[in-house]
Amino acid sequence: MSTTITPEAAGAADDASATDDRPRRFARAARFVRPGAALLSGVLLYLSFPPRPLWWLALPAFALLGWSLYGRRLRAGFGLGYLAGLGFLLPLLVWTGEEVGPVPWLALAAIEALFVAAAGLGIAAVSRLPWWPVFAAGVWILGEAARARVPFGGFPWGKIAFGQADGVFLPLAAVGGTPVLGFAVALCGFGLYEAVRVFRLHRATGTVPRGPLAAAALSVLVPVTGAVAALPLVSDAPEDGTATVAAIQGNVPRLGLDFNSQRRQVLDNHAARTRELAAEVKAGTKPRPDFVLWPENSSDIDPYANPDAAAVIEGAVDAVKAPTVVGAVIAPPTGKLRNTLIQWEPGSGPVATYDKRHVQPFGEYIPMRSVVRLFNSNVDRVARDFGPGTEVGVFDLAGTKVGLATCYEAAFDWAVRDTVTHGAQLLTVPSNNATFGRSEMTYQQLAMSRVRAVEHSRSVVVPVTSGVSAIIRPDGEIVSRTAMFTPDYLVEEVPLRSTRTPATRLGTLPEALLAAVAAGGLGWAAARAVRARRARS
Repeated sequence: MSTTITPEAAGAADDASATDDRPRRFARAARFVRPGAALLSGVLLYLSFPPRPLWWLALPAFALLGWSLYGRRLRAGFGLGYLAGLGFLLPLLVWTGEEVGPVPWLALAAIEALFVAAAGLGIAAVSRLPWWPVFAAGVWILGEAARARVPFGGFPWGKIAFGQADGVFLPLAAVGGTPVLGFAVALCGFGLYEAVRVFRLHRATGTVPRGPLAAAALSVLVPVTGAVAALPLVSDAPEDGTATVAAIQGNVPRLGLDFNSQRRQVLDNHAARTRELAAEVKAGTKPRPDFVLWPENSSDIDPYANPDAAAVIEGAVDAVKAPTVVGAVIAPPTGKLRNTLIQWEPGSGPVATYDKRHVQPFGEYIPMRSVVRLFNSNVDRVARDFGPGTEVGVFDLAGTKVGLATCYEAAFDWAVRDTVTHGAQLLTVPSNNATFGRSEMTYQQLAMSRVRAVEHSRSVVVPVTSGVSAIIRPDGEIVSRTAMFTPDYLVEEVPLRSTRTPATRLGTLPEALLAAVAAGGLGWAAARAVRARRARS
């Protein structure tokens, strides 16, 4: 007996086969939903950072991260966290490869993303606990704390707080510094996801347990209410009078690693801008500054070893008739180089110095030089390593105590705070960003200074060789700024303050308490897992 399969029957069979295969295709596609969401959460975090004023994107970023990690196994949490870290840090740190190629950039982002991966593992672990958004936000801050300390002294660039200079949560920086500000943002984001989860649970069951409902509501309301309550801590009232300060941006002859290849050109540029300011002061078109701030590396040659450099600086300082802070690379006959700020007084010359305490690994010194050379020959451009200073930087400039944090140091909580505890009434962050071209790096760093202004209730002056230079009031407002790669100078009257905010007084205590919250949540989750395993056996 033979069987004939008609075309209609064959088509029906194909349709049935396609229908049967559809669930498997959906299942395969569903595997990529959470990884895609984790990666997108990192991208949203990046987009929340300057120069974009999209600080609020951090909230849906954490909400999406919370959805990705909620209820996941630890291994999945690590992997999803790593994807989020790459989505965040790869675009955020692209400037690190501006002149040296992609290998250092990719390596840095890959290593730093491991800290986000570890946080993802921890968030997954605590996500089944009551009030999990609190523990999850604590775990995130614990990850940031670790990243700010290891390896090679840490790399806190990309702390969530540094993306919030325009945000409603900024006043919380005065309460507990960058850890409390970052915790509030993460908590609110996780709380938003918990609110969505509770709403869906209500739609599915018609009832919602009071615990998750309270956790969702308070996780959103407490950070917002706290930020509003902290507003009185943000003030630009001149407690100690005012000072008229000038910031000089001399510009560089060329972009990139060779910005100072023309001997004395960078110094001559800054001296010329200072003499121009002196001429305007003499003509009455600009107010006389009480003191003048030059950027990091504004003298491209050592003025102690080169009399011609010293003469140029002395001429500019005497012309403007104001104490001037000059950034220079000091090359002693033996030992390591020093990235130094020099207090240069008219008629007296150099009277005080500050050596940068946190020098930049792979930029100002090369750890594991023989190993790193295998991947990038640019390490040999740093032929002689810089060494760190040991003393806190506070200069007395015409009666004003000015705290000094050189460039990279602005990212470290301790490096800024201890200048204030040593009496600084105003802060300055002299920087040299010429090696990073027109990248977003300078805007990211400027946002840090705005957060520091609110954190310690101090005016902050940011003189940069190539821009963006700025003058910031204690409430974080930029009152004057330059364009990039444009010779310019800024002159502003700014308030001087001596009040110490709670953040200044408390130091690392808020961060330690938030780390304890994270540790408590992780310990609780581990104990529950052990009990569940014993119950199954």
